[in-house]
Amino acid sequence: MEQEVLQVKKAGDFHYNIFFEKSFEKLSEKLNALNKKGRKICIVTDSNVAPLYLDAVEKELKKTDFIYTSYVLPAGEANKNLKEIEGIYEHLIVNHFDRGDLLAALGGGVVGDMTGFTAATYLRGIDFVQIPTTLLAQVDSSIGGKTGVDFGQYKNMVGAFHQPLFVYANVQVLKTLPETEFISGMGEVVKHGFIRSKDYSQWLLDHKQEITERQPAICQEMIYKSCVIKKTVVENDPLEHGERAVLNFGHTIGHAVEKLKDFSLHHGHCVAIGCAAAAYLSLKKGFLSKEEYMQVLTKLNAFHLPVKVSGLSCEDILMTTKSDKKMDKGHIRFILLQGCGNAVIDTSLSDEDLTEAITEICKENKEAAL
Repeated sequence: MEQEVLQVKKAGDFHYNIFFEKSFEKLSEKLNALNKKGRKICIVTDSNVAPLYLDAVEKELKKTDFIYTSYVLPAGEANKNLKEIEGIYEHLIVNHFDRGDLLAALGGGVVGDMTGFTAATYLRGIDFVQIPTTLLAQVDSSIGGKTGVDFGQYKNMVGAFHQPLFVYANVQVLKTLPETEFISGMGEVVKHGFIRSKDYSQWLLDHKQEITERQPAICQEMIYKSCVIKKTVVENDPLEHGERAVLNFGHTIGHAVEKLKDFSLHHGHCVAIGCAAAAYLSLKKGFLSKEEYMQVLTKLNAFHLPVKVSGLSCEDILMTTKSDKKMDKGHIRFILLQGCGNAVIDTSLSDEDLTEAITEICKENKEAAL
């Protein structure tokens, strides 16, 4: 199975395409189809991705009618802030970008979020495209229009919804992805199965070896299947007024861990730890059986994802969790599982419930903790 395009809709009508390719060779074709002849485009990338792929993308831009420039951000979550956004603004102003021009996000989730936020706010909004180069970005952060930056130690606290003109996913870039980055991406992939598809969750386990070996055909199928889940949820609730919140499974406590570890842990690893905590809460609420709870942990462990964390206090995790942006009238909108493949929103959890779950993920287990 090799799918090449997936349509994302808005209110039932076509909105944009996600293209699945094995190189950058069709990028010029997709850009020319935007009918922006003579316009400017700025490739925003980072110091890790630029040496690997900027030349290849610029080669494609030479085949287009765009006037192009590039801007290289310092890599890493620590640089996902408003100060770095100011640098992009300055570059665009100096190069006379106007509302008819566009940006291209070449990189992982951080680059995509920052480029999208810049596009959403520069001149009150210009167009952009996503060219994700990590597994996490290809299956999750490049789709759905969430953009933003961290504010101090608070993750994604400042942002906007701004949809791309298209997403161009070159699955071959996964070959150069460091192992920790690939595993981090699997945190979001496995999450998709947990929240919306028991069959997909089992498919991942059945194809564990091919996935860990990064076999191209299986990886492309996996990315496609994950994108179907993500885009379907986003189509149903583009601005996160309801169902879209299920995509935050594992993220509430996960974000707290990520912050308290000063972003030294990859996002997907923290999501996995958060998934383990949320599954434990689901068990305690009677939503999951003990067997189903253990299956969640097994599926996370199968892809070398952590289910516990060390070096943090339960009290700090609880306090940080309660400062999360997913609060609603003083209550945390927590995502739980009512069986594998069925995520639900819950606002009834007490501090005691959360403390019990946090204690569970903080238990010492050298093999499963980070």
